[in-house]
Amino acid sequence: MAGKRTYGDSCGVARALDLVGERWALLVVRELLLGPKRFTDLRTGLVQLGPDVLSQRLRELEQAGIVRRRTLAPPAGSRVYELTDWGRELEPVVLALGRWGSRAPFPDGDRRLGVDASMLALKTMFAPAAAAGVTATVALRLGDQQFVARVCDGALQLARGDAAAPDAVIATDPGTLAAVLWHGRALAEAQAAGDLAIDGSVPAAQRFLGLFAVPRPAAA
Repeated sequence: MAGKRTYGDSCGVARALDLVGERWALLVVRELLLGPKRFTDLRTGLVQLGPDVLSQRLRELEQAGIVRRRTLAPPAGSRVYELTDWGRELEPVVLALGRWGSRAPFPDGDRRLGVDASMLALKTMFAPAAAAGVTATVALRLGDQQFVARVCDGALQLARGDAAAPDAVIATDPGTLAAVLWHGRALAEAQAAGDLAIDGSVPAAQRFLGLFAVPRPAAA
């Protein structure tokens, strides 16, 4: 990583920022927390990030041992990027930043939320106390992407993939999901408009959607 800027400070915080403190670096990590992605998939999740800067950030994260490249087995054969074991240790850091940042004002303009960012927001906003005694498996389908959410013993597990015999299936888009969970849109209205559909147990889906708390805004 010769030539890369450094704080020149031996504190662990400064050394961590030397590795992931460059603009976009932690958002690249965010996009890989739920599994490997191709370069084009990363661009889809980071629409404001140009290809040259993305290539540079990936190169720096590879050199730091946080990200690695590999080629999928045939017939796919695609080259993907994924977090190393050390890189995956950043998940609680990213989620904690998400919880802290969720109390800040929204940026002006388009509030578009990417698919992976939307799923990680579920982990960020999950309220364990509200989930006490709840056991459920919910499939989340956001466009052509599928995720499995499992709630048990006040904990949430979330992974990319399809669920076998889920209690409920929620099909929607990231914007609608965020609006229903945190921005006051009524679930029934979203369903009536065709923006959100529930298959399986409607009470299970409603109970699941009630497990994500809106944080109190930070004082100005």
